[in-house]
Formats: sequence, C-alpha cells, structure tokens
Amino acid sequence: MEWLDIVDEMGNPTGEIVERTKAHREGIWHRTSHVWVARKKKNQIEVLLQKRSADKDSYPGCYDTSSAGHIPAGDGYEESAIRELKEELGVTATKEELHFCGQRTIYHDEEFYGEMFIDRQISNVYYLWRDMEAEEFVIQKEELESVRWMELNECIHMVEHQTEKTCVALEEILMVKNTICP
Repeated sequence: MEWLDIVDEMGNPTGEIVERTKAHREGIWHRTSHVWVARKKKNQIEVLLQKRSADKDSYPGCYDTSSAGHIPAGDGYEESAIRELKEELGVTATKEELHFCGQRTIYHDEEFYGEMFIDRQISNVYYLWRDMEAEEFVIQKEELESVRWMELNECIHMVEHQTEKTCVALEEILMVKNTICP
C-alpha cells in the first residue's frame, strides 16, 4: 500500500495521510514530482519521454514526463524526484542537479478500466541534464515500456496537437522550455 500526505491547495501537508487508491477515487489533494531529463544534441535541446506501461492504472501506453511519481508520506519533492529517477530510469542524481521549473496544480477527472480516476495534485516540475543514449537507461519494466529522446519543440508540437498518444500537459512542457531557454 502506498501512503501519501494529504495537502492543501498550496501543497502544504495537513498532517493527515491517505492511501493512493483512495486519493484518486475520492479526489484528495496530494503531491507529485516530475523530472524532465534533457540533453543538447546537434545544437538542439532534446527531452526524454517515457512510454508508460500498458498495465498502468492511469494513462496506459501514453508518452509521459521522463520520470514522475507520487511523494510518499513524510518525503519531500526533491527526495521523491531523486528516488523516482533511480527507480524508473536507473539515473543517480543529486538535489543540486535538479533545476526547478515551477509548480503545477493538476485537476483531472477521467475513467480508466471502468473506474473514475480523480486527480488532484500539486506537482513540482524539474529538469535534469543527462547526455545518455536511450538504451543506456535502466528502465523499470513494471512502470514503463521504453524511453525515447525528442527535440523539445517537436515534443511541444506533439503535445499540443496530440500527434501521438501522450499524457503530458502543454503547460508543463512549456514551463520546462521557458526554464531551459529563457
């Protein structure tokens, strides 16, 4: 069972905790960390996309943020971001390597597998520089199928026009672009 801190609409823990499934069933506010892995290749910024596993409880088979995850009760945004990078991609990082892009408030209701999924998240968004090839990442097979690099503006176009199945928010990828390329 995964326990999360219940937070207010600013992301401050209230002192109560909730089980993850219940949080999504009832729309209870909780926190997540999102990390975009970026690199510069041939004078262009590229971002790493993960393809979510077909077995995920939400957004199966969609392209998503490089690494993201719920923040366990008692943990902080950066600690969770570093843990998720290691678990999902095999990437070891430090807090100093994370570049804060901003905070997003996520309100999203959708049905998956016949069940309502009510998402109420406060998410800190970061980017991390890593010059690695896609096959060098050690992916967590239970969470994702694969990873791929995509030029940043091409990624923005894909998200904006849904040219491929993605669950990336346009607001978030623009937040990353504006931080990397001010």
